[in-house]
Amino acid sequence: MTKKQKFPYLVGSKWTAQKKVDGWRHFQVVNRKNQGKWVYAEMVASCDPNVRFWINAKLLQDSSQWHPGWQSLQEIEALEEDVSRSPCSSSG
Repeated sequence: MTKKQKFPYLVGSKWTAQKKVDGWRHFQVVNRKNQGKWVYAEMVASCDPNVRFWINAKLLQDSSQWHPGWQSLQEIEALEEDVSRSPCSSSG
């Protein structure tokens, strides 16, 4: 029986960073690398192909750092407001 591939739709997927990375927020996965139990994604800025880096694909599941798809600034701000209003994020 073949083993199920982790992150099968990784290559070609688009992501928005919560905080700018090298001045950019919108990235696309152009390559993947399996190293043992870890999967890495090569990210490239959509507006500057010279901005590229490798990231553990597991980090893309952290909604405090990354959102799937390309989000507008208004969508990012709305998501941040939703998170700050969450009863789980308030103290006391």
